[in-house]
Amino acid sequence: MLNAYALEGNGLVRRDPAVGPADALWIDLLEPTPAEERAVEALLAIDVPTREEMREIESSNRLYEEDGGLYLTATIVTKLDTDLPQNAQVTFILKSGRLVTNRYADTLPFRRFASYAERHAASCNTDIAVLAGITEAIVNRIADVIERVGTDLDSISAEVLTRRSEGHRRLRQRDYRGVLERIGQSGELIAKTRESLVSLGRMLAFVQQSSVITPANEVRSRLRTLSRDVVAMGDYATFLGNNVSFILDATLGMINIDQNNILKIFSVVTVFLLPPSVIGAIYGMNFDHIPWAHESWGFMAALGLMAASALVPYLLFKRRGWL
Repeated sequence: MLNAYALEGNGLVRRDPAVGPADALWIDLLEPTPAEERAVEALLAIDVPTREEMREIESSNRLYEEDGGLYLTATIVTKLDTDLPQNAQVTFILKSGRLVTNRYADTLPFRRFASYAERHAASCNTDIAVLAGITEAIVNRIADVIERVGTDLDSISAEVLTRRSEGHRRLRQRDYRGVLERIGQSGELIAKTRESLVSLGRMLAFVQQSSVITPANEVRSRLRTLSRDVVAMGDYATFLGNNVSFILDATLGMINIDQNNILKIFSVVTVFLLPPSVIGAIYGMNFDHIPWAHESWGFMAALGLMAASALVPYLLFKRRGWL
């Protein structure tokens, strides 16, 4: 799908597809057809990268200048409100005072910026200003996600590490499977946002060092601010990644403690029942000369001896604090 936006009145106005992108300031290619790609390439004398070329990770294939145009490919995180976030590539091409975006994911930042640009002409009156605006929308979206992950990690940490009373512990066991799933989702989000932030940081640095474009002072200031924000968010994402590892280790440690407690219960029960089992086995032998075997009170005495042999280890364990 090809969307063309021209600067009119209060902001960017979406052109009718029948008019075409001849006077458009921003041309947005969303999962374009071959015919749409050829039309844009013929209009601006550019070579729109294919989807496979956009996925290459070498800097020379993602950030370069060619025939007076600036080609920038960045990785952005998508599907942030689902359990399976994904990374997608977006290519920005600046040439002849126009911006072309080529993407294969309908992401929220692009829709938000298109709505914002309709009412703010001053912040999107040039191609580089539109690029800065889209990047700001992407960075703001990533910031929202990082804040959400930080809040969720605080909640998980409180759930895992908060000390509970004995009565509360008996009434309710922690759902460690659910906790591990939440930790995994948070870790996946952080990993993908960090990858996106690294890609955006490289792109912003390349734009500011490029000789092809000469942004106005206001736009240059916006780009510098974005670069600082990306660096700060990258540091915070690294902190959250370390926090995810800590909480994961703590959760696994709690699981091991619970498992050890369960095994301890079985071990203690085995120790308690072992002496009575030995006594019962002795009195179950088929010999004539067994103490108390022929006494009327022998059966009760054997039961009492078995109970005492179980009670003595229990009192000993209790006194030493093993229970």
